[in-house]
Amino acid sequence: QVQLGEFGGGLVQPGGSLRLSCEASGRIRSVHNMGWYRQAPGNQRELVAVITSGGNTNYVDSVKGRFTISRDNAKNTVYLQMNSLKPEDTAVYYCNADLVSFASWFPSQYWGQGTQVTVSS
Repeated sequence: QVQLGEFGGGLVQPGGSLRLSCEASGRIRSVHNMGWYRQAPGNQRELVAVITSGGNTNYVDSVKGRFTISRDNAKNTVYLQMNSLKPEDTAVYYCNADLVSFASWFPSQYWGQGTQVTVSS
C-alpha cells in the first residue's frame, strides 16, 4: 500500500509564504517525477510544478519566480516553497508522484488527499 501524505496548507495574507511537503510512504521500489497540482473552485486541476528524480524542474508561468519545488530522494518527499502569495493562488493543492511500488514493475500515478491554501487579508 502506497500513500502520499501532505502537510503545510493554511491561511496566509497576501505577500506571505507557506511551505507544503508531501511524503510518499509504503512499499516503494522507485520514485520518478513528483509534482504539485492545484484546483480552485470552478476550475480544472492544473499543474503547478514538477521535479524529476534528477532534480530538473518546471513551473506554470503564473508561479515562476515565486514558488520553488524541491525534493529529498532519501525520504521520498517533495516540497513546495510558496512566496509572495496572491489571492489567486487560493486552491486545494494536491501532491502527485509517478512511482513503482512492490505490487508492480510498472509506474503508476499516486495522489495526495489535498491541502487547502487560502490567501486572504
